[in-house]
Amino acid sequence: MSTLLELRGVTVRYGGVTALDSVSISAEAGRITGLIGPNGAGKSTLFNVVSGLVRPRTGTVLLDGRDITRLVPHQRARLRMARTFQQLELFGVLSVADNVLTAAELRRGWARDNSDPKAETQAALERTGLLDVADERADGLPTGMARLLEVARALATSPRLLLLDEPAAGLNEQESAVLGALLAGLARDGLAIVLVEHDMDLVMQVCSTITVLNLGQVLMTGTPQQVRTDPAVLAAYLGSAPERTA
Repeated sequence: MSTLLELRGVTVRYGGVTALDSVSISAEAGRITGLIGPNGAGKSTLFNVVSGLVRPRTGTVLLDGRDITRLVPHQRARLRMARTFQQLELFGVLSVADNVLTAAELRRGWARDNSDPKAETQAALERTGLLDVADERADGLPTGMARLLEVARALATSPRLLLLDEPAAGLNEQESAVLGALLAGLARDGLAIVLVEHDMDLVMQVCSTITVLNLGQVLMTGTPQQVRTDPAVLAAYLGSAPERTA
């Protein structure tokens, strides 16, 4: 697999607070890279750096080898980067299908290809299992379906890098399993996924590599097995209860 996203020595400071301290991570096409850590560890700041909402004080962001550190968010989106947010950001008064269609039409506006927004919408709804609720208003969806709708809308932009910020928040065990299967399938199709998540069962099941952040620094990067047995990670974040990481 080839490295698609790479952060090298990224530092972000807010006044006297260092949110990220010389952080380096990478994500490969066709794999799910997990990003975990306690609240305040710097995970959301890192996502904001990748998507262009925050410019680092030092360091470099590379996408497929290209330096994109100074590109603004819409320029990065046009390089086929998409993300979701911790808080649901749906168009509540629109239907499920129209939420996705809006993204597909925006993509057609800048992609200058022969994409068909309606076909892209249909494909995204099929992929996420939302066809049966395509005509329902987004603000009437249960949380699990709303989270899937955010993923569907991101997929309608035809990304090669997908940043997911706590997509399992508010989901029950069955809904998390559905989400996990979806993400695994997307990775098999070649998509690079970076997953910020507190659901450790989901992270351990779907991620190939996990980076642990603590106090703005990389505590370690390794396989799920390495992460869940590392004493420093257990002390800083996971705790000692084995059932949380089984």
